[in-house]
Amino acid sequence: MLEEIQSITLLGVKIKNIPKELVLEYIRTVLLNKNKSIISYVNLHALNLGYSTLWFRNFINESQIVFCDGIGVQLAAKLTGQKLDYRFTPPDWIDDLCDVLVKNNFSAFLLGATPGVAESAATLLRQKHAGLEIETHHGYFNFLGSENQNVVELINQSNSKILLVGMGMPLQEQWILENQYKLTSIKVIMPVGALFDYVANLIPRGPKFMTNHGLEWLARLVIEPKRLWRRYLLGIPLVFYRIIKHQLIQNK
Repeated sequence: MLEEIQSITLLGVKIKNIPKELVLEYIRTVLLNKNKSIISYVNLHALNLGYSTLWFRNFINESQIVFCDGIGVQLAAKLTGQKLDYRFTPPDWIDDLCDVLVKNNFSAFLLGATPGVAESAATLLRQKHAGLEIETHHGYFNFLGSENQNVVELINQSNSKILLVGMGMPLQEQWILENQYKLTSIKVIMPVGALFDYVANLIPRGPKFMTNHGLEWLARLVIEPKRLWRRYLLGIPLVFYRIIKHQLIQNK
């Protein structure tokens, strides 16, 4: 299935032109067989990280699916003469994913966010999706030594099939890279950014007219200016400078 999906490359980062429905179908297929897959997302921040950080770029490019998360990436693709028809972000399709899990009797594990947030998110998801099985652990633990091993063992003991890791980029990707082969029952691993905070209603999303028209980044900047000003006010111009520079060099 994946071989038929077109991919594009931006600043060395590969992204599939794939709709949400096919991602969900792929997840269902993987959960029913013995393969293990990583499903990643790319926004403008990821393009900057991929440009400057080799291990991160390799992690994204070695993921089984990489989908477009943001209109900025679509615009960057257009500037390079490429096309991305689809964009979606984890909060847009978490309910669809939960439906897949319930219908197929799969359980999930939420790892990340501050203590209590993942559990609050799990509680709300259980209320919306009868029969959904979720276990959780916060993301504030030492990634080295026994503390990390205890978290890995907790995930393994849960017998969960899908792991959502919400620690922010690139910390979540680093944890997955270092621990993916220690996870015995997990078949699908997904970095999900601030998803748990959104589901737990700790961070509001922008109004529909903004999120539907590519302005979610502006809404996030207004809601969390202290944390995100550098990513958006500096990062957005930087990635487009890099895109344009790359195009000029290629066209010489």
